[in-house]
Amino acid sequence: MAYVFKQNLLPTSKYSIKSPYTMTPQYITVHNTANDASAANEIKYMITNDNQVSYHIAVDDKEVIQAIPYNRNGWHCGDGQGNGNRKSIGIEICYSKSGGPRYSAAEENAVQYIASLLKQYGWGIERVKKHQDWNGKYCPHRILNENRWNSFLKRIEEAMKPTTIIQQKEEPKVTNTLTSTAKEDLKGLLKETYQKGILKVDHSEKVCSMTDGEALGLLISVVKRTL
Repeated sequence: MAYVFKQNLLPTSKYSIKSPYTMTPQYITVHNTANDASAANEIKYMITNDNQVSYHIAVDDKEVIQAIPYNRNGWHCGDGQGNGNRKSIGIEICYSKSGGPRYSAAEENAVQYIASLLKQYGWGIERVKKHQDWNGKYCPHRILNENRWNSFLKRIEEAMKPTTIIQQKEEPKVTNTLTSTAKEDLKGLLKETYQKGILKVDHSEKVCSMTDGEALGLLISVVKRTL
């Protein structure tokens, strides 16, 4: 699934409300938006209002949009000064209210992006948390409703595996195998057959520039004429 990564960053003037602390991230927290807005609209609304609620990423079927740098916290886990708010990257998956193809595509984009973050930080799958893990809220609601949290994690693990590249077997290259001695012998034979009138054209001086196939073909022609 292909997505476009973009940034629409929270103005620093709103850091005091939405991202007041520096952060060294330790986790990734997964959310469902519980509405049907696009990632662009989610981010626009979040960075322009004066509510405390904030998160780092919104993902839809086409885009992954970052609003807060990963070295700043967000208020997205409802655990106050706990590790969810203070040490995790918040990722909102869009279109979860109605579900359907758009949501499925958004969720797959989230899988791919989370996998890339885990590889970037050198983390394992145990670093991926659901909102529910921090304060008990039933979120990400659609993944939980469909009892797919474990399979969601498995998909991330699969996405982290190196892509296997199947290399095509190269065709063996044909190289010249006739030795210089053999070509000199052929050169002498061609000169002799020309002088005897067996060949009407003297090919002896061209032997050195001939390919093996051309030289062997000429040799066979001479042999046939002398039988």
